[in-house]
Amino acid sequence: MALKSPLGFGMMRLPVKNGNPTEFDYDQLFQMVDLFIGAGYTYFDTSYVYHNGKSEEATRKAVVKRYPRDAFTVATKFPTFSLQKEEEIEPIFAQQLENLGVEYIDYYLLHNFQTVYYDGVDGKGGVVKTCHLFDHANQWVRDGKVKHLGFSFHSSAKLLDRILTEHPEVEFVQIPLNYIDWESELVQAREAYEVIRKHGRRVVIMEPVKGGGLSMVPQTVEAALKAMDPKASVASWAMRFTGSLEGVICNLSGMSTPEQVKDNINTVQNLDPLTEAEKEKLHEIVKLYKDAGPIGADLSKYKGLTLHGAPVTAILEAYNMCQLQPDPGFSDDNNYLKNTIAEEAHLDIFGPLPEEQVILADGTDVTEEIRKAEQWLIENSF
Repeated sequence: MALKSPLGFGMMRLPVKNGNPTEFDYDQLFQMVDLFIGAGYTYFDTSYVYHNGKSEEATRKAVVKRYPRDAFTVATKFPTFSLQKEEEIEPIFAQQLENLGVEYIDYYLLHNFQTVYYDGVDGKGGVVKTCHLFDHANQWVRDGKVKHLGFSFHSSAKLLDRILTEHPEVEFVQIPLNYIDWESELVQAREAYEVIRKHGRRVVIMEPVKGGGLSMVPQTVEAALKAMDPKASVASWAMRFTGSLEGVICNLSGMSTPEQVKDNINTVQNLDPLTEAEKEKLHEIVKLYKDAGPIGADLSKYKGLTLHGAPVTAILEAYNMCQLQPDPGFSDDNNYLKNTIAEEAHLDIFGPLPEEQVILADGTDVTEEIRKAEQWLIENSF
């Protein structure tokens, strides 16, 4: 039986003029919003920082001012990563309400929770705790300015479990999730999803097509997918994977043209849930995908080894995966290492790291090889 997969409009890759991220092409944007709402979808996802801080304003002009309040739901995010002192919190939130032109925000997220922001590198408490961010957010809920409180997350499932235990007021969590990252050692999409559902919370999925990486796959992967269904698009398999999961508020897609909106709507409106046989086949395809990278899928000889507290297999898998993406330096995988190292060894990847050796079981010294992959991930972390 076909399902109508929930679709969210990510307001982070909007059409612009002259390559200027803050000069929006409103003719196109209005058309895109009309197509989206006309198809029965309502969830618009923005943030304080997208488009150099102008995405919320664009959302106001394209959505809020053009539709009645009950015709859409808006989600935006507090910039946790730029927070330095508690006194900044209330002015930022007030500015967001003004930017959006709304009296309340439907889905409010504390943006980009990670080990380094929640616990701090030293494990004694990051800005989330030292600035009492949840106290402020909970007050906004009590005041009716936030209807549903959540956070976006880029760290370990272990930390996620603890945060949801410590903060039962959280209603939903936004995570990167797709069939490639489902069993990723760093991204831990399956484990994170299962933690959220264990706590009875709902999920917003970002990166369902891995930032475009699952629409432009290696030839071996495309051939395998076409063998399963010659008529299905490569990207549709990714959307069917996330569309088959329970407890999902929406799958987010950053869209830049009316054509992309139409394609996404056509893809998700009548998706067939994956069969067990198709799920198993996708699991096999993940290996094909990884084998297309410079390191490949077989990392068994590195199992059990660590560098600066991080599993060597995770370092190499992340490096390998990044090289397969349309923009290697801008994918999820490269940003997880700093949290793993902070969580396991209380080290800051942007500071001096101790000299360590990585030796295989047969005595081969592979330190240089692993350090090179680690250094690339560090240089491309943000």
